[in-house]
Amino acid sequence: MRNERIRAIAFYLPQFYRTRENDLWWGRGYTEWRAVAGARALFKGHYQPHEPADLGYYDLRVSETRCEQALLAQEYGIHGFCYYHYWFDGKTLLDRPLNDVLNCGEPDLPFCIAWANEPWVRSWVGRPGDILMQQRYFVNWEEKFFESITPILADRRYILVDGKPLLLVSRALHIPSVESSVQRLRSLAQQAGFAGLYLVAVQAKDMVDPASCSFDAALEMPPFGCAIRKYSNEHLDELVGEFHGKVASYESLVEASINRHEDYTWLRAVAPGWDNTPRRGGGATLFVGNTPELYERWLCAASKWTVRHRKEDERLVFINAWNEWGEGAHLEPDLRHGHSYLEATYRALKHFNDPYF
Repeated sequence: MRNERIRAIAFYLPQFYRTRENDLWWGRGYTEWRAVAGARALFKGHYQPHEPADLGYYDLRVSETRCEQALLAQEYGIHGFCYYHYWFDGKTLLDRPLNDVLNCGEPDLPFCIAWANEPWVRSWVGRPGDILMQQRYFVNWEEKFFESITPILADRRYILVDGKPLLLVSRALHIPSVESSVQRLRSLAQQAGFAGLYLVAVQAKDMVDPASCSFDAALEMPPFGCAIRKYSNEHLDELVGEFHGKVASYESLVEASINRHEDYTWLRAVAPGWDNTPRRGGGATLFVGNTPELYERWLCAASKWTVRHRKEDERLVFINAWNEWGEGAHLEPDLRHGHSYLEATYRALKHFNDPYF
């Protein structure tokens, strides 16, 4: 399915390997697998923990694991991965998996990056004011940032839109003097021999019109930004401990996204589920009632909308995510669902990417 009308791109979290910073901040040997494996059900019928199946509790320093991930993604119609990229005024974090992909030339899977340009804080443990890594924008930060990502954008596998490298930004409105900074980044790209940049503002916390910050497009980021149906915690059966989080309907999330429309250049995204219990414990936000069938319906609708409303090279649909195990948003197989969500992905995309359709 390489002759694609829809390019499905799955977000990829490069968290699952040991780093010096995680050792310092969270304890020796920490990766997010520790939180994933330690999650527990908060009420009767709550599905936790999510236990990985095919790939196990992997280490992303292992090249065979990265290749297996790519083969699995390709088998079920995923066009490529969008790696989260953590750059803090010249310092990068969690960059080894992508650096290894660049250096060894495999897997042969298209990719792009999403610059997660916000400070790292201890919000996972209820201390959002405790800053672990600050995000600053010093004079001429644009040159330093672009120089650092140039080898990534220049890779033959990098995803292009209208011949321009696709670059996502998590918090467009966090950038001071964003319009002049965007103009500078585009200029640097052209000076480096690129056709420019195709810049996408992610709508996770900023529901931004891309024209307001000189970006090319905005990307919806479920479950954020949708009107959803929440359940009263009093109606949950057999609560465990002090649960003070939020429970909502996955079906209402699907319906809200399907019925949403924006007049500006907008890219669609879907999610197989969401449950950040591993990160937030009793303060988790989670969606119940997610099924492969509902997810397939959502992906079909997002793809159909994209074919109708976006020109050929902009027909991108994002999936949140490939391996966000700490947020219960993963296409990677788990012991309960196996390949069900991957199979749903394949069926939905086949309607649009099958040459005989």
